[in-house]
Amino acid sequence: MEAELKIGTSAFTAAGWDATEDGPGAFYPAGLQPRDYLGYYTTKFDTVELDSTFYRAPAATVVKGWYERTPANFIFAAKVPQEITHKKVLRDCDVDCKQFFAAMDNLKEKLGPLLFQFGYFNKTAFKGVDEFLGVLLPFLDKLPRDYRYVVEIRNKYWLVPKFVDALRKRGIALALIDQSWMLAKPADWFAKFDSITSDFAYVRLLGDRKGIEQQTKVWNKLIVDRAPQVADWVKTCRQIVQRGTKTYVYVNNHYAGFAPGTVEMFKKLWDESGS
Repeated sequence: MEAELKIGTSAFTAAGWDATEDGPGAFYPAGLQPRDYLGYYTTKFDTVELDSTFYRAPAATVVKGWYERTPANFIFAAKVPQEITHKKVLRDCDVDCKQFFAAMDNLKEKLGPLLFQFGYFNKTAFKGVDEFLGVLLPFLDKLPRDYRYVVEIRNKYWLVPKFVDALRKRGIALALIDQSWMLAKPADWFAKFDSITSDFAYVRLLGDRKGIEQQTKVWNKLIVDRAPQVADWVKTCRQIVQRGTKTYVYVNNHYAGFAPGTVEMFKKLWDESGS
């Protein structure tokens, strides 16, 4: 993989990845202890998006452990806690933010982008994008400048120039997501405006959570054929990297059933597209 593109999974543990009494898991070999999962993960991928931080800010000791168990070139992206993005929706959360940043500082040079992932907002939450920006922008303007930030929204009709330009003005990346509520194809993110709003790009392959969980909740094999979509994302990411923009790609199990398998597919197509 080129240095300008880093790809990994959303979290480094999942149901079905670990070994059972009957044999190895889909990802981790038999006999491997959970404390060694992250170390093994780093032999396969050079970055991970931490999902656990979405549920609560981690203890400093936990973060220090992540740092110590990973090689020098490893990068952690992390979701901002839901207390900030979902429960308080950016209001009255200065203390929460300080606690989160203080914990993540223990990753030192291995700390990558921090993701503000928002859910779908109906009109009872915000009447529209203008009202959301009225809350979002003052919050972003107060953030410390020594971190890299990403904003993800799941209201496709809010993807308008004023929203994208506001992120660009602040050097904050817009998350480009493949998710059931959002745009149909990677190219759609660039059909009306340039969606690269920072000096790096951030791509998330999320899929249809509700749909795939009707088929499985054990993430040990690919059950949805996403090869055409992955090929499209490889093409789009190649174009972004050719612009000189570092690109992070993270894959969720809900995308096709087994995130490591999707990453391997992406990497294979990436290598082939660069030859």
